[in-house]
Amino acid sequence: MSESKNRPQTIAVGRAQAHDSARMHVTGQALYVDDLPQPANLLHAAIGCSAIACGTITHINLAAIRQAEGVVTVITDQDIPGSIDIGPVFPGDPLLTSDEIAFHGQAIFAVAATSLLAARQAVQLAQINYRNRQPVLTIDQAMATQNFVRPPHFQQRGDPKEVIDRAPHQLAGQLRIGGQEHFYLEGQVSLAIPSEDGGLLIHTSSQHPSEVQKRVAQVLGISCNRVTVEVRRMGGAFGGKETQAAQWACLAAVLAVRTARPVKLRLARMDDMKMTGKRHDFQTHYKVGFDEQGQLQGADISLSARCGYSPDLSDAIVDRAMFHADNAYFLPTARVAGYRCRTNTTSNTAFRGFGGPQGMLVIEMAMDDIARRLGKDPLDIRKANLYQSGGRDTTHYGQKIEQHILPTLVAELEHSSAYRVRRQQITTFNQTSPVLKKGLALTPVKFGISFTVPHLNQAGALLHIYSDGSILLNHGGTEMGQGLFTKVMQVVAEVFQVNPDTIRVSATRTDKVPNTSPTAASSGSDLNGQAAFSAAMILRQRLIDFLVRSYAITAGDVNFLDGRVRFANHDWSFAKLADAAYLARVPLSTTGFYKTPKIHYDRSQGQGRPFYYFANGAAVSEVVIDTLTGEYQVRRVDILHDVGNSLNPAIDIGQIEGGFIQGMGWLTTEELCWSDEGHLLSNNPATYKIPTIGDTPADFRIRLLQNSNNQEASIYHSKAVGEPPLMLAISVWSALRDAISSLCDYRISPQLDPPATPERVLWAVEAAQQQ
Repeated sequence: MSESKNRPQTIAVGRAQAHDSARMHVTGQALYVDDLPQPANLLHAAIGCSAIACGTITHINLAAIRQAEGVVTVITDQDIPGSIDIGPVFPGDPLLTSDEIAFHGQAIFAVAATSLLAARQAVQLAQINYRNRQPVLTIDQAMATQNFVRPPHFQQRGDPKEVIDRAPHQLAGQLRIGGQEHFYLEGQVSLAIPSEDGGLLIHTSSQHPSEVQKRVAQVLGISCNRVTVEVRRMGGAFGGKETQAAQWACLAAVLAVRTARPVKLRLARMDDMKMTGKRHDFQTHYKVGFDEQGQLQGADISLSARCGYSPDLSDAIVDRAMFHADNAYFLPTARVAGYRCRTNTTSNTAFRGFGGPQGMLVIEMAMDDIARRLGKDPLDIRKANLYQSGGRDTTHYGQKIEQHILPTLVAELEHSSAYRVRRQQITTFNQTSPVLKKGLALTPVKFGISFTVPHLNQAGALLHIYSDGSILLNHGGTEMGQGLFTKVMQVVAEVFQVNPDTIRVSATRTDKVPNTSPTAASSGSDLNGQAAFSAAMILRQRLIDFLVRSYAITAGDVNFLDGRVRFANHDWSFAKLADAAYLARVPLSTTGFYKTPKIHYDRSQGQGRPFYYFANGAAVSEVVIDTLTGEYQVRRVDILHDVGNSLNPAIDIGQIEGGFIQGMGWLTTEELCWSDEGHLLSNNPATYKIPTIGDTPADFRIRLLQNSNNQEASIYHSKAVGEPPLMLAISVWSALRDAISSLCDYRISPQLDPPATPERVLWAVEAAQQQ
């Protein structure tokens, strides 16, 4: 069940407005790229990819493909008119390859045919010979040879080694953290349509239309103004379409230009899983020193990520893992090291949380381990280490925590979830139940909000008021089901005090708002909401100035309220004001812009303020495990989450629900498996298990923290909600460890590498029973 109290009454902001496409989603009327009416003479594309993980192409013969029925053209890297490298930040991502093979599934050629079946059948006719080399597949192998896609990075405060060595207690541990497949409902897809002036219109499922525009232009060797990219909606993205949607758009564009016909490229599910990046898996180590109360004195943390064959976004992802290695806890002295390991696997990329979840997991493991060592409740150890005022309020990278929300939030959740009572009940149950064991854990989340690459913290918006009072809004954010369009629409409605139904948000297009940032880093509403607010305030002021000039009143005499505009002795509808302003030749169109203030980071020193503010939350999870099989259930979850002044409580609660379940999948069921040759084995829904409705806790309680307010001037003092809830699921993993620990009267802290599949739980149970 979910619960939220309404904020103070407003016309739009803070209200539970339905998602703008909700009805179309459930009736099947919402159009995705593959649903668009097919343009005349449409061709379908398919990709030929490598059959090995590492080596060199010695011979390639595509003659049979060219002669296959329905095939119109075949392209290789020799047919790319412009740049072949589409690396989003650093070079290293070839659009196609004809010599070196860096991972199994790497694109070698592309086919355009008159039907999708013809294209996919033709791809199978390729004759390619390889010279194999031994692939580097694991983090251990890459670390042994110091094989990195980007140099290591370090953050340090004080001398943690010295402090740890002389602390009353020391602990060390390691954790291998699995990756995660995005598994969006709509896979990677793009439709490229040539225009009469030598340009292209690209419909794509991408979080970053400007990235697609730029890469397509570079690959074709043309200017960006000849490429228009449109994104109306995506059927899920989660980071997988931030950079890696560009390759498929580029290939469709090259084929479209070559044939002078529209081309659609849609990856099959197995190809999508094989050819695109995932959440980075990590190998982590920690060593901590602490006192008799379990309070940390020093920490030394190492984070090594499997990045795949190229940098992609790995530099920033590992940076964010390092930023979040503290999670909610003050580290008096600390060293955090981040390694970006190169392997012969697909290039891993952004995924909800962007490295933050992997960083947090390490310190949460340490909290549990300290509690077991000292014989204390893990919640007491966590509370003792929370950031708080009085000298314990600065992160290891130098950012001061200015709002101490978590101590109060955790205490409130501890009480509302009856944590102490249930802890005693579970302990008693475990003493009398020989097979089934229960576990309980409360874990907090402190997540930094902003892109860690400063220039991405900007947004633009375009706003029109028509003479009938209706409003058209366009901004740089993309809609992937998270309700961004609805929230930004509510922001504009609030400025003009009109019904949100009078506002239409049009598809994101690069010819309306240029140079946009990706919809990522939980910053969609923050950035685009502020840009839209800026545009709306400009037009609002123009309307006020018009009335002041026309009626000899002051600006203070004009009031916008409930769809009306009141001034002097007049009471107009907003539509009447819009028409009057039009007749008076007042410009009713403008742009808005926003850039996030205050953020900075000196990477050479590992110090700065990379985040505008922090989002906070906490979750209590209760599980029960079967010690004979390792199977388990998540019985109950209580969440209390801080979203500041919520723009839309219903959408925010939906994001919390979805984020938690996705995080639970990452930590429990979603296991990526490769063969010794580097072939992805978990490459379809039959071999990769995402959570289902049956995995959802039967008792699922979500509340938004009341009377909260973002200290920073975010849009209407709201807080981001996209990514932080995913990390609340760490409480499930911690509760599983708690249940296993009960087998040894909570004296040991079990090794449980995520994903904590039933097999791994059973292995941990067997290890605990041998203690």
